Amino acid sequence: MTSPVPMAEVWRGAFLESVHSGHAVICDASGGIVQAWGNPDAIILPRSSCKMLQALPLLDSGAADAAGLTPEDLAFSCASHQGAAIHTARAAAWLKGLDLSQDDLRCGTHDPYDTDTRDALLLSGETACQLHNNCSGKHCGFLTVNKHLKAGPEYVDPNHPLQLAVREAFEDVTGMDSPGFGIDGCSAPNFATSVHGLARAMAFFAASSEGGATVRERSAARLTRAMASFPELVAGEGRACTELMRAMGGKVAIKTGAEAVFVAILPDQKLGIALKITDGATRASECAIAALLVKLGVLNANHPATLKRLNAPITNRKGTVTGYLRSSNVF
Repeated sequence: MTSPVPMAEVWRGAFLESVHSGHAVICDASGGIVQAWGNPDAIILPRSSCKMLQALPLLDSGAADAAGLTPEDLAFSCASHQGAAIHTARAAAWLKGLDLSQDDLRCGTHDPYDTDTRDALLLSGETACQLHNNCSGKHCGFLTVNKHLKAGPEYVDPNHPLQLAVREAFEDVTGMDSPGFGIDGCSAPNFATSVHGLARAMAFFAASSEGGATVRERSAARLTRAMASFPELVAGEGRACTELMRAMGGKVAIKTGAEAVFVAILPDQKLGIALKITDGATRASECAIAALLVKLGVLNANHPATLKRLNAPITNRKGTVTGYLRSSNVF
């Protein structure tokens, strides 16, 4: 099968109102496909779902340890965060430790997603800065490697030594040459791969250990443990990544990406998951990843965090339940 398959449905009363289709792959430690839906060879941009891949040079190079980074910092290097105080304070402290400032970042500025922080800025008459960018943690990691390499300041250039290192790591763990890249919202190149390639990378992370034979295996294991241990730094309160990782008790690391990409790393099972909803609907990717995690027995179907995304009630402005967001039962 090469066409995307239905993965999430919106029901209003007795009527099927919307259907979201996509591709998904579960890989084992060998990189082989355990199960797949749609087209495993579909080429996608993983967007922020691959931040742990982009963070590999941070550890592989020795830059993280030279800078004295903590597991919390490593989790933050993989973040798509809310721009809350716990995120901006960490980014500011990290940069200060490098003798750099937010002016050295190349991620750009947007309003914080955290509503309390956004409202406080408005009330104070202040404006957001690059620390509030949801990718500032990744870029702090980039700057750490860049300083270690003594490379030039424009570290988001695809031909910069840092991005060449990111591409090498990306292609290594996905098991295939990338056919190219797009420029992400934070200005860094985002390398393309197949859904299978992305799942293969997640399985590599899942099968890696901190006592692994290679530097890259040890790096992958440290990043996985950091993400699962500090989910509030990977996303933030109310976000699917944070709530679902908490619901799984720190045993699984998951990461969303823009345009409805989602990945999961399951160390106990040594499995990796990647999925892409073709219409880019985040509500569908959250529903689908929850369904897959329930299928694999690592997420309780009745946990409140699950029920917000899978079989989630849809209410109108009076609070009346008018329908549900459900898995298409393909999994």
